[in-house]
Order: sequence, then C-alpha cells, then structure tokens
Amino acid sequence: MKNTEFNYQIALTLLKGVGPVKARHLIAKIGSIESVFKLSIQTIARKTQMTPAFLKQMGREEALESAEKYVAYFERNYVRGIFYTNPAYPKRLKECQDAPLLLYYKGNTDLNPERVVAIVGTRHATEYGKSVCEEIIKGFIGKNILVISGMAYGIDICVHQLCVKHNIPTIGVLGHGLDRLYPNEHRSTANKMLENGGLLTEFLPGTKPDRENFPMRNRIVAGMSDATIVIESKESGGSLITAELDNDYARDVFAIPGNVGQIYSKGCNLLIAKQKAHLITGSSDFLEWMQWKEEKVPKTIQRALFTSFTDEEQYLLKLLKENGDQSVDILALKTKTPVSRTSVHLFNLELAGAVKLLPGKKYKIID
Repeated sequence: MKNTEFNYQIALTLLKGVGPVKARHLIAKIGSIESVFKLSIQTIARKTQMTPAFLKQMGREEALESAEKYVAYFERNYVRGIFYTNPAYPKRLKECQDAPLLLYYKGNTDLNPERVVAIVGTRHATEYGKSVCEEIIKGFIGKNILVISGMAYGIDICVHQLCVKHNIPTIGVLGHGLDRLYPNEHRSTANKMLENGGLLTEFLPGTKPDRENFPMRNRIVAGMSDATIVIESKESGGSLITAELDNDYARDVFAIPGNVGQIYSKGCNLLIAKQKAHLITGSSDFLEWMQWKEEKVPKTIQRALFTSFTDEEQYLLKLLKENGDQSVDILALKTKTPVSRTSVHLFNLELAGAVKLLPGKKYKIID
C-alpha cells in the first residue's frame, strides 16, 4: 500500500479519540502528519506527553486502510481534499478553534475571495422570505461576493437558485458525504452550482444526513463567512444556531424583521430584540453596514464638517488611537460606560467620519 499525503490527511481524521485540536497538537509536536503514522508509540508519547495506552487505541493501521478506499473514490469523482495547512483552505474558517482538519470540495471557485456572506433561514420559506432573498441577491450583482448556504429546503435553496440565476458564486455546505445529496430534489441546482461555486463538506462518503451532522455543518457556514444574514426563522433551529456561532466567532449577524404574529419571523425578531443581530431591510442596508458599496461622500469630508466632539467621544478616539481597533464591549469596559451609551457615541463618531466600523464589530479610528 502506497500512502500519499492525502492518504495521511484522511487517516488523521479517522483516528479514534483524536479531534481537530488534538490532531493539530500531534502534528505540532511531532513535525509532520506522516510521522503520526510512522513513528513508534514510545517516540510519539515522549514528544507529545500523550499516554502509550491512548496512542495505541487510535488505530493507525486501520485508519490508513480505510483512507485508501476514500482516496480512490475522490479521484474517480474529481473531489478535492483541502487540508487546514493548504493555502486554499478557507482562511476565515481557519481562524475558528473548532475548524475541521480536512474539507472535501467539488466545484470551481476560490474559497478565499475578498467578501463572503452566509444567508440562512427557515425550511418553510414564505413568499415574503423569498421576495427578500430575491432583493438581496440582486443587490449583490457586481459586488464580488461569494454566498454560502446549506442546500436545505426553504431559504437555503432559494438563495442558491437565485445565485445561479444571477451568476453569483455560491457554495453549498453539506451535512453528509459527497456521494449523495440531501434533499435529492436539489440535485439539479447543485449540478449548476459546480460551474460557479460548488459543494463542500467535512464528512466522508457514506456519511448519511443524520440530525447531529447539521450543527457541525452550520459551524462551517458561519466560520467561512464575514457575516451572516438570517431571513425568516422560528424561535429555535439551525438558522439561530448559525447566528449564535457567528457571535461566538466575532462575525456580524444581520436579520430581516417580520410580522410579530408570524411564526417564521419570531427568530429574526428575537435576534434583533436581544441585540444579537443588526436589523436590515434589504441589500442596501447590509452593504452599507459592511461598507461594501461606494461612499457617495468621502468620510474625510464628512469629518471636516464637525469641529468638536463631546468629552466622552474624545476619550473614545484617544483609546482607539492608543490601542488600535477595539470592539464596542471593550470600549464600554474601558470607559466604564453602558454598551448602549458607548454605541451611541461611536455611531456619532462614525457619522462624523472619525471612526469606521469593521467586520467583527470592531471600530477603527480614521486618521
């Protein structure tokens, strides 16, 4: 059996008791992925401080045997493996501690463009939700944005179909292996996505779309993106899980408000009410927030219109100048001011062209 780098990468994900964090630790201590499988148990134990008993139960030989079968499948089906050390690995996802070691990708687009947005929502999209999707996707035309979603019923597939229609690159992140597609009704759209986008998963062929896989899928959707837009959601479900992950990853979350009596608007309204998402009504609001559209008036000109700031605003500017980019929470802590009040001051400074809101909810002073 001849093992390639790809064989070792797949085998690493198959070791028993070894997740992404422990696997990275192994490689860092030993020096290479190949050494994980070739060095003696005693040598690895000495270098990593892991017990020989644990290392023996990892099942290195069995993992390599299984990996060989998967490599053959990927070669036959033009599937690309992207290890976390590969420059092609999504750089935003790599920042997340729980990022997968290895991704399997079939498609034709760059996973590291300048702008990436996730759009998620209910599986029971209403006409209102679909019309919002249409407006947002049309607003992305010509903006060089990659759109991520989960290939599910409802909002997800609506987003993918609209991206295909308007020639916007889109990636579907799957909760199963690439040897199947769930739901199968979306296969036609998935095939079209391969021309300007593709399908991505961390799961090996043979993995079924089991319920526990989808929260794992959601962390990839959130981790790959600069921001997430939630369009229609119940009070619980996958969309809110993705939004929570975005908050954990310090990414921006946006939500479309809806009728307070509509069950599929409750989740979005809740995110907005709890200040876990910015309220937007369409693509223009979103692009404005992300500063992804041309400014009609340069901020330096706007700033010139303001000759003075309050003492609190001056102090915020001083903190930003001395400490670099800071989040509103950190600034509120340093100024011993409520977050709501700090946000008002920062908003005023932003309007004056003195500060700039960056992805990740951090503020930067404009010199």
